[in-house]
Amino acid sequence: MLTAGAGPAVAVALLATSSYQGGLILEKRALNQLPAIDARHAVTLLRTVLSSPAWLAGFAFMLCGLALQVAALTLAPVTVVQPVLACGVVILLVASRLVLGERLGRTELACVLVMAISIVMIALSAAGPAGRAGYHVNGLSMALVAAPSCTLGLLLGAVSLRQVIGRHRAPAIGVSFGLATGLLYGVSTLAAKALSAAVISHHIGMALLVAAVASPYPYMVLGCSGAAMLLFQTALQRCRVSIVGPVSNITGSAYFMIAGTWLFGERLPADPGRLALRLTGIAVAGVVVVVLSRRSPAEAAVARAEGGTAQAARAV
Repeated sequence: MLTAGAGPAVAVALLATSSYQGGLILEKRALNQLPAIDARHAVTLLRTVLSSPAWLAGFAFMLCGLALQVAALTLAPVTVVQPVLACGVVILLVASRLVLGERLGRTELACVLVMAISIVMIALSAAGPAGRAGYHVNGLSMALVAAPSCTLGLLLGAVSLRQVIGRHRAPAIGVSFGLATGLLYGVSTLAAKALSAAVISHHIGMALLVAAVASPYPYMVLGCSGAAMLLFQTALQRCRVSIVGPVSNITGSAYFMIAGTWLFGERLPADPGRLALRLTGIAVAGVVVVVLSRRSPAEAAVARAEGGTAQAARAV
């Protein structure tokens, strides 16, 4: 049953996802007109994107969308808000087709939409009587989860940076970038939640500031978010936003739900039906990523042909 604030929350969530996905489209269109960027050259990347008013407009829309997401989550539970936010995948696919002219094959389109359905299943698995949200986390447990996740995300990003040639490559590269940035953004979200726990017992003032500075979590947030942003902007320029955007968003959301449930002591659903929903959603998302990462022989031939054309054009 929806809460009393569900109506306003749904409206705010729709505005949030529309603003965020619109910002992605604006950034992608701006990046298509900018010189080539590379996450390994952070200063040059930042100088390039910050000099573009069009990119700054897209970034502002994304920040507005993130702020509205926070507002929506204060009005209703995640079980109401998350499915609405997941619908942003549809908005992104339509906008990328109409504004950018990107086309997805039937398999790719089906996979992206099924991934959105999987995150809705995970969110719906939390339906029912509200339990107490977890805030406190063991530092060692956080390290054991965050360290390998960050390492894997950075490795995937490094592999993607080396393999990508040109701006529109095979879906597998976009998926790799999406997984890398999703993991890094997911760890950043975990650290932000842990930071709130570190300062929640302090009153506003010097004690709160000291608690925040003494905690490792603000530095985790800045480090992971910064690395993810550099990779994500590079991915947007080199790959299709209709692949990178959904995979990154859904990976980050699923990672946060799964890891956060354990780290913050939030139990899995006791109800068999809701437990099945959650486990099925996780399994479906994993299978779709594998399917989406593979190329058919025809797709590989097209990718090679595009690469040859691009190299010939650069030679001329």
